[in-house]
Amino acid sequence: MNPFSLERKTILITGASSGIGQQTAILCSQMGARVALIGRNEERLDETLCQMEGEGHLKVLFDLTITDGIKDIVSNIVLKLGPIDGLVCCAGISGILPLKLMTVDQQEKFFRTNVFATIELTRQVLGIKNICKEGASVIFFSSVMGVVGENAKSLYSMTKGALISASRSLAIEYAKKKIRVNCISPGVVITPINANQPYIADPEKRAVLESKHPLGLGQTSDIANACVFLLSEASRWMTGQNMVIDGGYTIQ
Repeated sequence: MNPFSLERKTILITGASSGIGQQTAILCSQMGARVALIGRNEERLDETLCQMEGEGHLKVLFDLTITDGIKDIVSNIVLKLGPIDGLVCCAGISGILPLKLMTVDQQEKFFRTNVFATIELTRQVLGIKNICKEGASVIFFSSVMGVVGENAKSLYSMTKGALISASRSLAIEYAKKKIRVNCISPGVVITPINANQPYIADPEKRAVLESKHPLGLGQTSDIANACVFLLSEASRWMTGQNMVIDGGYTIQ
């Protein structure tokens, strides 16, 4: 018996059109899961599907910031794939913004995308008709910026810190139903989206960034592997935790 197997499990993954979400979807399919992919870019979702193994996966084109529509989306997924065993909330936005330039509208945008959408999706997924009776695993995506500080990252950090706090209370609230809620907080992971950004593309800036990560910068597979662990029975006794996977960034 493989405790890391996801055979016969139905997993819902947001942000599945690129980066960590895409790699997590691919790996979950390789471990035997049926996966519902949520994203806003149909072409990229199709690219993810082409790399997945197995059958029965579901593509869902939807903007999660339109929270009024989440209930129907979840109901449709359950109708087509059955009760949900796992939820991975990868979708989110980042940015650098000094406090003096921050507006209320920007705060609203960040919290609506990173926090409100995640919490509303979780609320709907954990509905009695939508979740597997044997229990489930929920994974929020925070960041090392939810744990430590950095210049001009206060807005992003606030949203990621909120998810860590929420996961702890939700873990207690849902423990009796055998629903586990954990966070993953990555350091800098190289993705197709950020690979062309100056802090990675520029050799000098990348060297500075790498020096802050004793094990170097991460790959999407480093985080996807952790997702499989948290979704599987291998982590059945783990809840309310924030798993920091950062190549040593926060230990310095």
